Amino acid sequence: MAILRSDTISGIGTEGPVLNGGLHFRSENYLTLPKGDTIQRGRGRGVIAGGCTPLTSSIDYFNIQSQGNSIKFGSLQSGAIFGNQMCASSTRGISGGGAQPSIRNFLDFITIATESNSTDFGDLQNSKRDIGALSNQTRGIWTGGNPGSSPNTTDQIDFVTIASVGNAQDFGNLTASMKEVQSTSSPTRGIMGGGNTVPATINTIQFLTIASTGDASDFGDLTRTASSLGAVSSGTRGVFANGGSNTIDFVTIASTGNATDFGDSTVLRAQCTATMSNSIRGVFAGGYQPSPNSTDTNTVDFIEIATTGNAQDFGDISRDNNDSNRENGGCSDSHGGLTE
Repeated sequence: MAILRSDTISGIGTEGPVLNGGLHFRSENYLTLPKGDTIQRGRGRGVIAGGCTPLTSSIDYFNIQSQGNSIKFGSLQSGAIFGNQMCASSTRGISGGGAQPSIRNFLDFITIATESNSTDFGDLQNSKRDIGALSNQTRGIWTGGNPGSSPNTTDQIDFVTIASVGNAQDFGNLTASMKEVQSTSSPTRGIMGGGNTVPATINTIQFLTIASTGDASDFGDLTRTASSLGAVSSGTRGVFANGGSNTIDFVTIASTGNATDFGDSTVLRAQCTATMSNSIRGVFAGGYQPSPNSTDTNTVDFIEIATTGNAQDFGDISRDNNDSNRENGGCSDSHGGLTE
């Protein structure tokens, strides 16, 4: 039996009970109190921003723990953009890079719990599109990309402190220059899967330590060559999906080694939006189906990260005419890079 003691209880019938004085808990079982304020405890939003075709500035969100179609959130203050990518803490999401169609270095941020337009955060070190992004509660990191000049790839890694605003700083370099590398994380380690080194699509997985700065190191290989993947994570497992196929792979983030087959997505596609998870469920949204007609899709599916198996239908991206559903940036307020 658990016993709760307090000096006084007031406010019943108005704003609810208010406990005054010291609180004492005694229980025969292990007891953990809720963490964070009420907004943080209501986390579970996935956000997508930007996209093509046509270009859009739209920001939409999903409730990850349930299933259903996306809901309008607001718009990017920097305007219509595609090829951007997002990272997030438990409260703030940041969109970086992209093209309009000229390549940009924009950083925009939103407060994930509040629907509104984004606000200017600062700039990346250089303009680039087709980048990856990962984060923990403190740092946001962008990896690789296309700077628009020959050879159309970069090995640059940028980082910011998410709670402040300002320009990105140099973190280090990837193992090679590449674009279309997708990234995800645990609270301590970021992993980057696949990519395009122009002209070769690769199966490389790399990793970095988020709290430090320095170059990425080799982790292992995906089960196939792929770029423009979707990536989600829990605190322990990273999952890479699609990239021009319906294949889903996974790795254990704290170790190194080659990826293992997870299952299949509901559609064959590339350039889907991922990095949307609540550490239990990973969500993959939109993209385009390269065969047979290279058509965009508004399909959203999901997986249970701790298990293996095929993805299931989640809902749809609900935008005007079901357009602008590829090359979106995506993030969530409860992904695997966040401890609580």
